[in-house]
Amino acid sequence: MDLQLPELPFSLRTYGPDGHWTYEEGVLTGWAGARQDRFVPPTGDALDPASDAPRLLGAPEGDFQLIARVTVGFEAAFDAGVLYLHVGDREWAKLCFERSPDEPTICTVVTRGHSDDANAFVVAGRSVWLRISRTGSAFAFHASTDGATWTFVRIFSLGDEKSAGAALVGFLAQSPVGEGCVVTYDHIEFRPNWPKALRDGS
Repeated sequence: MDLQLPELPFSLRTYGPDGHWTYEEGVLTGWAGARQDRFVPPTGDALDPASDAPRLLGAPEGDFQLIARVTVGFEAAFDAGVLYLHVGDREWAKLCFERSPDEPTICTVVTRGHSDDANAFVVAGRSVWLRISRTGSAFAFHASTDGATWTFVRIFSLGDEKSAGAALVGFLAQSPVGEGCVVTYDHIEFRPNWPKALRDGS
């Protein structure tokens, strides 16, 4: 299924399990099913073919920032709404608003063959703003509790200049140990540039 959001200059396509993605009046909604996740354990040998989560992705050109307010219907540990970045089958990253495991938390995962996993900070409530940015082969993650003041979370490279420039970016919903959860994204915004200052997110 292809989906065109008026806020984005590129179309979105579904990947993985059916996320029942819908868009209405500025709100994108997706559903993760029971025990759906995308993660390659550092102690494991491979990504289980059955280990996947609903994704809705597109291919922006050049430098960009993708921003959205993410609201998660937390039910179980590790339920999350995610901004997702895909460079290759074993090269991808997640900026997550996740119940980790008892409190809503900003978490990040970068996968280069295997996944790492790091928590950033706890968030009060069920909503937060997330942002992925790209310049060249470099990517940055930021989060914000109000959509105005941003907290720097992480900068990293993924792939080479060519593969990073062709990266897919978009949305993912997950419920690794639960029976499923709903995620909504609103205040979706696209900026065709890299932030001026990473540390304060301006």
